[in-house]
Amino acid sequence: MQRKLAAILAADLVGYSRLMEIDEADTVARLGSTRGNIIDPKIAAHNGRVVKLMGDGALIEFPSVVDAVRCAVEIQQAMDECNEELPADKRLEFRIGVNLGDVIVEGQDIYGDGVNVAARLEGLADPGGVLISGTAYDQVERKLDYGFDFMGEQQVKNIERPVRLYRIRLGDHPRTTAAWTRRKPYRSWFWLSTAAGVLALAVGSMVFWSSSRAPSVELASRARMEFPLPDRPSIAVMPFTNMSGEAGPQHFIDGMTDSLITDLSKISGLFVVARNSTFAYQGKPVTANRVAEELGVRYVLEGSVQRAGDRLRVNAQLIDALSGGHVWADRFDGNVADVFGVQDAFVTKIVEALKVNLTGNERMEIARGKTDSLPAKEAFDEGWSLYLRFNANDNAAAVAPLKRAIELDPEYGRAYAALALVYFRVQDYAWDQEARFKVDEWGWNQEFGVQRQIAGYYGWTYLEKARRYPTALAYTADAMVDLYFGRAEDARREAAQAIELDPNDPEAQIAMAWALTTSGKPNEALDFVQRAFRLNPSFPGHYVLAHGVALFAASDLGQAAEVFGKGVKQNPNATALLPPFASVLAKLGRRDEARRQLLSWRPATDQAALEGLARDYQFPIRWAPEYKTVRERLLDGVRAAALPLDVAVPSLTVELKQGDPASRRNAARRLGWFGPAAAEAVPALVILLEDVGVREEVVQSLRKIGPGAKPAVPALVAMESESFIGSYAKDALKEIRGY
Repeated sequence: MQRKLAAILAADLVGYSRLMEIDEADTVARLGSTRGNIIDPKIAAHNGRVVKLMGDGALIEFPSVVDAVRCAVEIQQAMDECNEELPADKRLEFRIGVNLGDVIVEGQDIYGDGVNVAARLEGLADPGGVLISGTAYDQVERKLDYGFDFMGEQQVKNIERPVRLYRIRLGDHPRTTAAWTRRKPYRSWFWLSTAAGVLALAVGSMVFWSSSRAPSVELASRARMEFPLPDRPSIAVMPFTNMSGEAGPQHFIDGMTDSLITDLSKISGLFVVARNSTFAYQGKPVTANRVAEELGVRYVLEGSVQRAGDRLRVNAQLIDALSGGHVWADRFDGNVADVFGVQDAFVTKIVEALKVNLTGNERMEIARGKTDSLPAKEAFDEGWSLYLRFNANDNAAAVAPLKRAIELDPEYGRAYAALALVYFRVQDYAWDQEARFKVDEWGWNQEFGVQRQIAGYYGWTYLEKARRYPTALAYTADAMVDLYFGRAEDARREAAQAIELDPNDPEAQIAMAWALTTSGKPNEALDFVQRAFRLNPSFPGHYVLAHGVALFAASDLGQAAEVFGKGVKQNPNATALLPPFASVLAKLGRRDEARRQLLSWRPATDQAALEGLARDYQFPIRWAPEYKTVRERLLDGVRAAALPLDVAVPSLTVELKQGDPASRRNAARRLGWFGPAAAEAVPALVILLEDVGVREEVVQSLRKIGPGAKPAVPALVAMESESFIGSYAKDALKEIRGY
C-alpha cells in the first residue's frame, strides 16, 4: 500500500438538482462552458490533477497546499464575477474544501482520511466560499495574504479527532486572475449565446463533474505513444478551426496557425511538431489524446477563429493530454489588424503556462524575419507548402506566391530564403527540364527549358537579400549552397547556426544531416535525420532522400532500399528519389527493379537514351574531397542500373578477354560500376594492366572493387612511380588496402 501527503481540493455545485429542474439543457451547457473556460485552466495553472468526478462534485489533487488554496480562491472569485450579471436562478455557485492530509494511492485514484476531511469541509463551506483545515492553514497562513476566520473545531463524520476549520475571507483579497479581467468585455456576449441555446447544442454532452451524464475525458497514454516524450515540454499546434461560415478566411486562419508554430519552434525549451504533421489532421474529427499519442507530445494547442470583415474572434486552449486538464485558455475579440499582437501574446502566455524560459536571443529571433502584412504571410504559407511537396511542378508553382510575398513586404526575410531554396532546386535537380518553369523577372520569358544557370543566378540573388534579414531559414539555404559545392565543413557551420536560431526546424536538422553525411560521418547524420522525422512525422520527400543517402554512405544498402521504397510509395511525385533508389537496388544486385525505377524517372526512354541519362546524371549534393568516392559509388550505381540486363560481370569479363580495344576499355569501365560485386573479374583486369591503351580504366575499376582486388596489389605497386598512371595506382592501393 502506497501512502503520501497530499493537498486535496473537494468541490461541489450548490443546488444542482434545482438548476437542472429549471432548465436542464441550459444548465448542462453553462456547466460545460464554465469548466472549459474557467475551472480547468485554473486547475492546470496551479498544477492540479482531477482525480475523479463524483456526480456534481470533483476531487482534485495538488502538489502543494499553496497551489490548492490559490486555485480555490481564484475559482470562487471568477465565479463571483460571472454571477454578477446573471439573475439568481441562473447563477452557478460552488462550495470548496481544502485539506492537507495522508492519502492512500491506488493507480490514479486516492482515498483515506485526507480525502474524507476535504469532502467534509466542502459540505460545511458556504455557497461561493472556501473552507480549509487546520493542517492546510498551518502551511499557508504566512505564505498567502488572504484573510482567515477561525471557525473553531468540529467533529466530522468518520474522523476520530476534531478538525480545526478556517474560512477564507474572499472579499478582503484583491482579485488575482488577470486572464478573467481580460474576459470582462465579452462576458455578456458569452452568456447571451449560452442562454440562446447555441452553445447548448455544441456542448450538450459535457456535463460538468457529472460522470453519470457523460464519460470522463479519455487521457493519452505514454505506453501508446508512437514516440517517447521529449525531455522538455512538447506541443502540437493543431490547425485552428474556421468558424466564419465561409471558406474565404481559411488561408488567413492557416497562416495564424503557421505563425504560432514558427514562433514557438524557435524556443529551445520547447519541442514543437512541424506544420505539415499537424495540418495532416485538418478537417478530421480527432481528440487531443489521439494527436498526442500519434505525434508523441504532451500538450495540444487547439483554437478557433471567426472572422467577419475586419472583426476577429480567436479562441485558444492548451490541453495537457496526459491529465486532460487545460493548462491555459484565452480569447481575443478585436480587429484583424491586431492579429500579430494576438499571436505574440499567445506565444508569451503558452511559454509562461509551460514554465519555459524565453531568452533574449529567442525573443529577437521570433521578432525578426517576420512580416506585419497579412497578405504577405498568406502568400508565403502558400509558397512554402508547395516547396515542401518536393517535385518539379509544385516547386515551380511556389515561385509566384513567394514573389508576391516579398512584393507585399520587401523586408520579409523568410520569403527571400524560401525563394532562394526554390531556385536552387531547379539548378540542383535540373527541374527546368521537368516543369513549365516561367522566368520573367529579368526580362527573359521562356515557357520551356529555363537554363539551370539562370535559376542559380536567381537563387544567389534572393539568398543575398535573405542575408540582409537573417533567419534560420537563410542559414539553411546557405548550408545547401555549400553542399552543392562540396564545402561540407562550411555547411556544418551554417546548419549549426540555423539549429541554434530555430531548434525545432526540421529543415535545419536535414541540412546538418547532409553536412555530416558528406563529411564522412553518416552515422551521426542519421541522428539528425531522426530528429527531423521526430519533429515532422508527416515528413516531405526530401527527408527520405537525406535518410536513404546517409544509409548508403554508411554501407547499409538493405535499409537504404527499404527507406527509398517506402518514400516512393508515399510520394510518387518525388521523382528525385528514383535515381538514388535505382543505384541502391543495382548495388544489391536487384537490377531488374533498379531498371524499373529509372524508367519511372524517365518514362518512354529507349536503351541508348537511358544510358545517356544515367551517364549525365549529376547528384545535387557533393561530398568533401576526401570522401568524394561515396558520391562516385552512388553515380556508378545509377549507371549500372541503366545497363541492359544481359550486361553483367560475367559477360563483361568475357568482353575483356575477347573484345577489341574499344570494347575492352568500355568493359573495364563498366565493371567498375558494379564495385565489389565485380571481384571475379580481377584476374582478367590484372592481365590488362599491361595494355597501355586500357589500363587507366582498369586501374579505376580495381580501385572501385576495393579489398576484393588484392591480387592486383603487386602490379599496382610496380606502377606507383610512373608519371601519369602512378597517382591512379596509389589511389587504387589505398582503397584495396583499406586506408
